[in-house]
Amino acid sequence: LCFRSVNNFLMTGPKAYLTYSSSVAAGAHSGMEECKFQFGWERWNCPESALQLSTHNRLRSATRETSFVHAISSAGVMYTLTRNCSMGDFESCGCDDSRNGRVGGRGWVWGGCSDNVEFGERVSKLFVDALETGHDTRALINLHNNEVGRLKAAMRGACKCQGVSGSCSIQTCWLQLADFREIGNYLKIKYDQAHKLEMDKRRMRAGNSADSRGATAETFHHVHPTELVFLEDSPDYCTRNASLGHHGTEGRECLQTGKNLSQWERRSCRRLCTECGLRVEERRTEVVASCNCKFHWCCTVRCEQCRQLVGKHFCGRR
Repeated sequence: LCFRSVNNFLMTGPKAYLTYSSSVAAGAHSGMEECKFQFGWERWNCPESALQLSTHNRLRSATRETSFVHAISSAGVMYTLTRNCSMGDFESCGCDDSRNGRVGGRGWVWGGCSDNVEFGERVSKLFVDALETGHDTRALINLHNNEVGRLKAAMRGACKCQGVSGSCSIQTCWLQLADFREIGNYLKIKYDQAHKLEMDKRRMRAGNSADSRGATAETFHHVHPTELVFLEDSPDYCTRNASLGHHGTEGRECLQTGKNLSQWERRSCRRLCTECGLRVEERRTEVVASCNCKFHWCCTVRCEQCRQLVGKHFCGRR
């Protein structure tokens, strides 16, 4: 994620919370890195402009892709703030020990350092939701998708045995955040299942009137809290559109051969090249990798650097 995008993301954050700005920046960055991973072999591959575009006043799109950007960046900010809080990086917060000492079930009690998700959720709301200064339908959609990204469901239990001679007669347990990849996988499924809002165009044209607000409220009344929503159909990501920050698929790498490729990855050349009117080109590329590694007593591993030509596939013009 380009530094300028993160800066733009932070500029409208509350000045009173500058203490947390580096964590917010790191969280937004981790969110967009996860976005790049999840969409690595798709036509829209979460370009560096994605976060910038989602908060740009003149380019307030509300596509399925924008819904994911809002959710994953919001999740990244909450996740990082929560982790930093639990690690003692902020003077104002620490572990959530509100349950400590209580009996949680047969053979275990609450203890340890539970991640303070309430803190992460509260501060991430102040930063991320503050970007939405409008009161239109797009702003409501963005706020909703931000909330979907703040996943309380991404908590899991961790326990440590206690007892004489490792008998594990009782366990001390706490809650910790799941790996961020799990959150990314979850939100990618939500992206695939995202719901397009069908707005009453006649009532929406009433501007900021009560009739327009009523149409918006009625629409959101049927939206589930964990469901990503969007307003506009996605553009054709096969072709380049500089004004919207879409680079097209020409020149993109795709996968045809390799070990342990998923079916989705194996179809990437067809999806990125053939179905976009491009041809698949194979190029021989030199890569440098460690080889002939030997273990030396004690205790180092020494390797040689070997150069190897490998074939890679790219989308080119017909």
